[in-house]
Amino acid sequence: MRRAREVHPHPYVDYYLARLWEDVIALTPEVLEPVPDDLQSFIASHPGQWTCDPLEFVAEPDEERTDDGNADGPDHPVVTAAIWHGDHRLDFGYLRNPPELRLWRTVSGDRDEITMDWRHEDDGEIGFTADPAVRISVPTTAYLEAVQILNRELMDTMGQRVEELERRGGLPGVDLDLVHLRREHEDRRQWLSKNLDRSPKTDWNVVRRGARLLLGDVHRADAPAG
Repeated sequence: MRRAREVHPHPYVDYYLARLWEDVIALTPEVLEPVPDDLQSFIASHPGQWTCDPLEFVAEPDEERTDDGNADGPDHPVVTAAIWHGDHRLDFGYLRNPPELRLWRTVSGDRDEITMDWRHEDDGEIGFTADPAVRISVPTTAYLEAVQILNRELMDTMGQRVEELERRGGLPGVDLDLVHLRREHEDRRQWLSKNLDRSPKTDWNVVRRGARLLLGDVHRADAPAG
């Protein structure tokens, strides 16, 4: 996330750190869910490689679809698979010309790691020092440790700021509810543990069928699930 052209001692994205923290926390349960071997090629793909647009399988209100008898609602396998794929993307929608960063877990034998896939197209104004396409893998334990460090350091630092405000009795000229601020901060301290207790309820058979359609593997898409 280091800017390519910004001349500054700290040329990084200038945005609220709490937003990144919130998005990482919310994304982590999906990241930690192991992706089955037969869906590795799909999770590693990009929408530009898909043979069809998932939006084609979303019916307009009062519109009847004739695709295959199942495309009359948002639960069509293609839509479900596309949503599952997108649920592994870290949201940078608050940035101009944002990068795309997706993360997923692979467990196979002694291998248990998180793959991080970075894509970004420099528009001539906004770029990053990272290459346009980077894919690396780290042990799942390392990923989880990094999330926990981010959570701990941010919560501890904000806790210190709240304590300082409490000692000072607030800020001059600022209408600040210190009781509510403390309550909100203590609530945020629980967000990581609450999210780690959440397990995605992925219907793998539906995702498989949608993935095969998106990748153009029609023969396998028509085969019965086993």
